[in-house]
Amino acid sequence: MRDESFSFLQTLLNTPSPVGHEGRGQRVWLDYVSAFAGETYSDAYGNCVATLNKGGLPKIMLAGHADEIGLTINYINEDGYIYVRKLGGMDPVAAKAQRVVIHTARGPVPGVIGNVPPHLTKVDGDRKLPKIEDLFVDIGVSSKSQAEKLVRIGDPITLDQQFARLREDLVIGRALDNRIGTFAVAETMRLLKGQALEAEICAVSTVQEEVGLLGARQIAYSLKPDIALIVDVTHATDYPTVSKAMHGDVKIGKGPTLTHGGCNHPSMVERLENLAAKENIPVQHEAMSATSGTDTDVVFWTRGGIPSALVSVPNRYMHSPVEMISLNDLEMVPRLLAAFAKSVTQGEQFKIKI
Repeated sequence: MRDESFSFLQTLLNTPSPVGHEGRGQRVWLDYVSAFAGETYSDAYGNCVATLNKGGLPKIMLAGHADEIGLTINYINEDGYIYVRKLGGMDPVAAKAQRVVIHTARGPVPGVIGNVPPHLTKVDGDRKLPKIEDLFVDIGVSSKSQAEKLVRIGDPITLDQQFARLREDLVIGRALDNRIGTFAVAETMRLLKGQALEAEICAVSTVQEEVGLLGARQIAYSLKPDIALIVDVTHATDYPTVSKAMHGDVKIGKGPTLTHGGCNHPSMVERLENLAAKENIPVQHEAMSATSGTDTDVVFWTRGGIPSALVSVPNRYMHSPVEMISLNDLEMVPRLLAAFAKSVTQGEQFKIKI
């Protein structure tokens, strides 16, 4: 990966963007992508758009979501311990004994999620898994009044884990889901700048995906794209205890995945497959039944139906502080999206053959 792109990825991943509080990360994304776009803007709730070849037809939306899972302050007890609610799918097991940062109007406040040692707990039989209401944050104060001088109800919390290279092309971080998607669509704009295009390209960084695909609902409606490609992570299943029979066979380092069924328009998936073969980009395949669990689910039915397809990066240990991806897999996604954008001819439509 080129140095400038890697630096952007690192900054993007290390910038906290909890659900509903994505502004700082969105600013990083807009500053980077503006160098490749003719126009950039954000909407009322912070969805961000960068446009290339404005006025071209059809209009293609390339989207990833910017928000990361986290916590928010729900209650402060008389001793100054903080109890929380989830922002998205935070796993209480993965959150215990983690360092955290509380993001306040006056700046960051460090803390830890407490963990009672086994010496102090007497358990008959198997230990019970913690629930979110069992978690408490210790910020090093001894009273509610002291805590309230530093934080308040509703302040968001993120785990204090930074992006790092594990080995060779494997990297780890707490927010790979899914700012690598926003990275991929930004890099697609870089690859497309100066290229002959017939379509209008709109790279989009959406908000609040983790709590109901909410930002994608907003921007797909207002942007009115003709077709859409969504980039997200998917579960790698190449590690112990994961059932391939249940969850499919997806490996890190073997390329991005294409999803078949449901919201994924078969003509678009076929185009992506053909382009991947032409560009020597290895792809893996996934099947879905009712939903994909991504922004694709809401984009495809907007305004009577937008032909859409999902391109995913294999991710080990999703929704944990140590999510893991391959940079090689990630770099293939902008190449595939750029090839798709260049392949679309003026006024082209994707329709089911009847």
